[in-house]
Amino acid sequence: MNSDKLWLEKELSWLSFNSRVLQEAMDKSVPLIERVRFLGIFSNNQDEFFKVRVADVKRRVLIHKEHGGDPKAEDLLHVIQDRVMELGQIFDSTYHELMMALARHNIFLINEEQTSPEQQIWLRNFFKEKVLRHISPILLTSDSDPVSFLKDQYTYLAVKMKKEGKHGQYALIEVPTDHVPRFVPVPSDGNRGKKVLIILDNVIRFCLDDIFRGFFDYDNIAAYSVKMTRDAEFDLSSQMDLTLLEKTSEGLKQRLKALPVRFSYDREMPQAMVQFLTSKLEMSHYDSIMPGGRYHNFKDFIGFPNVGRTYLENYKLPALDCQDFERHQTVFQAITEQDILLHYPYHKFKYMTEILRQASFDPAVVSIKMNIYRVASQSRVIDSLIDAANNGKRVTVVVELQARFDEAANIKWANRLKDAGVKVLFGLDSLKVHSKLCLITRREGDEQVRYAHIGTGNFNEKTAKIYTDFSLFTRHPEIAAEVDNVFEFIEHPYRRIKFNHLLVSPINSRRYIYRLIDNELTNARAGLPAEITIKINNLVDTGMVQRLYAASQAGVKIRMIIRGMCSLVPGIPGISDNISVISIVDRYLEHPRVMVFHNNGNPKLFISSADWMTRNLDHRVEVGTPVYDERLKQRIIDMLEIQFNDTTKARVIDADQRNSYVPRGNRRKIRSQICIYEYLQRLELPTDAE
Repeated sequence: MNSDKLWLEKELSWLSFNSRVLQEAMDKSVPLIERVRFLGIFSNNQDEFFKVRVADVKRRVLIHKEHGGDPKAEDLLHVIQDRVMELGQIFDSTYHELMMALARHNIFLINEEQTSPEQQIWLRNFFKEKVLRHISPILLTSDSDPVSFLKDQYTYLAVKMKKEGKHGQYALIEVPTDHVPRFVPVPSDGNRGKKVLIILDNVIRFCLDDIFRGFFDYDNIAAYSVKMTRDAEFDLSSQMDLTLLEKTSEGLKQRLKALPVRFSYDREMPQAMVQFLTSKLEMSHYDSIMPGGRYHNFKDFIGFPNVGRTYLENYKLPALDCQDFERHQTVFQAITEQDILLHYPYHKFKYMTEILRQASFDPAVVSIKMNIYRVASQSRVIDSLIDAANNGKRVTVVVELQARFDEAANIKWANRLKDAGVKVLFGLDSLKVHSKLCLITRREGDEQVRYAHIGTGNFNEKTAKIYTDFSLFTRHPEIAAEVDNVFEFIEHPYRRIKFNHLLVSPINSRRYIYRLIDNELTNARAGLPAEITIKINNLVDTGMVQRLYAASQAGVKIRMIIRGMCSLVPGIPGISDNISVISIVDRYLEHPRVMVFHNNGNPKLFISSADWMTRNLDHRVEVGTPVYDERLKQRIIDMLEIQFNDTTKARVIDADQRNSYVPRGNRRKIRSQICIYEYLQRLELPTDAE
């Protein structure tokens, strides 16, 4: 068989994932305001796709042109651009459909030409009082260099002023969404049932004369929305005398001036103006120059306000108390009794912040060690670590300076922690630290006892409300000791450390997982039951795909839930016909990584921070842990089974990337995220309510 048929390019698979996000905006069973917000999620995803993945393909094209390399990159780039345009057309039609649906619910998103005289008076006053102070036009001349100053991912209005018989004058206005909401409520002319919103861009359009009149002489003035997306990669300086902190800071400056990879503009813009701007931005024919509608930066629609009835958005699922913690006075007593598993956002994140709060002043606590990859902008995690240092605890924090798009925030956190006396480690230049570890050591009698947290998601109060993730709390002595050894490896990577329980990238994860897959393969060949169940975000590592193909050919039944990219092609006769893959996109972002190996009836189950990507297995510090507590193991298996039985939000991943919903047939309607909430709700009933 042609090897191309066995492998789907990860970029195309990623676009297929974002198509599933767009399906949510198109799904009439989803509450209307949530559908509008999914447009924002889709748009935000597309932005990152261009900044990271399209930029990478473009670099491969240019490298091939200059030095040889990947001859297929240019063809892939063209396929990507075609698919992006196709999705853009679906997006535009979905947007118009949703605007009509909003109007049927008496919610109107109007433009400046649809305003009444009374609303126009209100808009001018609003502009002068709230907006004008944030407007500083940038004049574009033959000497201008917009590449050096345009902000990536911000919406700009490109303004053309024209006087009869004279050359036109161009200018750029940054839409100040950092200071003024993108969606502005407008008085509805006495009809209290009618809710009216206007986009900030249109407020500025309406008031262009208030900005330019008196400074420029023109007969006509018009504004067109534009947006630029830069390459998000940067090279860390190789200068030996720079610290990683200094290198990351320097790299951020490089990103700010990186060349654009995409330019989106209002299709009504005059062609001469398009050519002028793309020339100024040094756009090449390898870049995406995309005409679009009147608005850009749809990512702001993630926060689209619900000014209508409550049923227009998802009903709330209040986060659950964890009775394993609630039964005890302190978190350490709770973890001493048994291992504890939290599943966000179904469980409250407060237990994570509470263990740190208690550890910060507990006289028995000797030390705290923790990884920081992405934290909330107002982080109680950081506050407690600083409190612990102020109370004389030995606090060590590994801050990942190369967490993409969070570099600047993490530099700030690193400096704040260092100023408080925390020992801050930055890991290694070549290995991102992506593990989700916390280790607290207490003096208990004559012993020092370690309490470990191993998770699949970040220590982030904000994302813990919208990402599904697992957190395991344990004082298992061997696992906790190995967590300590991970910190030792990060600080002293030249030391050889053996792990018998944990899966630690880049030390043993790949080898360990290969061995687990091969064990199932051996059992299948021996006529024994053999099954593998995987839940991850992305599967694009060649070695893992080949290993799964080999297991499938030996008769191993493989089921997978993959939210994002999947380069493996299921259902190929004789190759992958024992492999089935689904993807679930719903109100929460599916984020846990789980592996279950049948092991001839004695399942081995792991949760991990690592996807099955080469970077996660070989070029990052990632940690997975076995779940030994049979009660918790069964709980995870139960929740996986609920998801495999989803008949509402599960899509089939197949060779054609059609994203068809799993056929329901005669089965009852199961929406797995709601069912998992109800499952955990039953488990967490207080003892006196049972």
